[in-house]
Amino acid sequence: MSEVRYGKAINRALHDAMTADPAVVVFGEDVAGAGGSFGVTRGLLDTFGPLRVRDTPISEATLLSAAVGAAMSGLKPVVEIMFMDFITLGMDALVNQAAKARFMFGGQTSVPLVLRTPHGGGLAAGPQHSQCLEAWLAHVPGLKVVCPATVADAYGLLRSAILDPDPVIFIEHKALYARSGELPDAPEAIPIGRAALARPGRDVTVVTFGASLYEALAAADQLAEREVEVEVIDLRSLQPWDEAAVLSSLARTHRLVVFHEAVTAYGPGAEIAARLGEIGFDELDAPILRVGAPFMPVPFAPSLEAAYRPAADDLIAAVERVLA
Repeated sequence: MSEVRYGKAINRALHDAMTADPAVVVFGEDVAGAGGSFGVTRGLLDTFGPLRVRDTPISEATLLSAAVGAAMSGLKPVVEIMFMDFITLGMDALVNQAAKARFMFGGQTSVPLVLRTPHGGGLAAGPQHSQCLEAWLAHVPGLKVVCPATVADAYGLLRSAILDPDPVIFIEHKALYARSGELPDAPEAIPIGRAALARPGRDVTVVTFGASLYEALAAADQLAEREVEVEVIDLRSLQPWDEAAVLSSLARTHRLVVFHEAVTAYGPGAEIAARLGEIGFDELDAPILRVGAPFMPVPFAPSLEAAYRPAADDLIAAVERVLA
């Protein structure tokens, strides 16, 4: 077991996947010589050469369309979009082509494409570089969406995403790249669609994912001092998501709060709350609450951005409401 940074774990997953399978290729804007905007692809060009690690023009529509074609031709492209906000420019290739190819061709072909992209705030990068748009993509049949929070999950889920025969959106929070954690000496792939129990508890279930996990754990620590034991479920995968794990936790605690950085309106929490209202209604002792960002663009000023992003105090207030 070694201590590595989140970004380095992703780099190692890419390195190991490319070593194991010559069909795996990496391309995107500045991913080759520069090693990516956040240094995640650093060193891959030297090891695997320019045929497998390629810089592309600044055109998300072009590089995603090329990735779909490459995937349908036998390669396994891993594409990097610098900021999740820029996915908007490649939505046709992603939503109308990649997601539907298996269905439209009667299962005779598929698109083994991985799209890596950072989301979220914390860097004062403004409203066009800080959004959490995962709900858009989880809404599209044919796309899988994962959002790992830990170093081990970042490695394991990326290996699974690359092995998947269909398109997978791999979301990395910018604030996690420098975060360190334990990675096994021989790390393994982690199945897509399974949640993790991040902290056991008896009083309230908090469902979260990505960087929000650490705010949830901080809130749970504070509440434990008041003898409120919060159970924290890290979804890890948003599409498919592990509703059995959430339902099992709800059956133990009978109260549920969904916590994420995306805006609350029409966000992932809306889907989870609605579904658990259907299948877990008899377990509920209080209404399900959602905690997310307000319905507005992400502010540029650091002080305003800090107020905009949901934090541990917001979650604590929600937990107190469901316990009242």
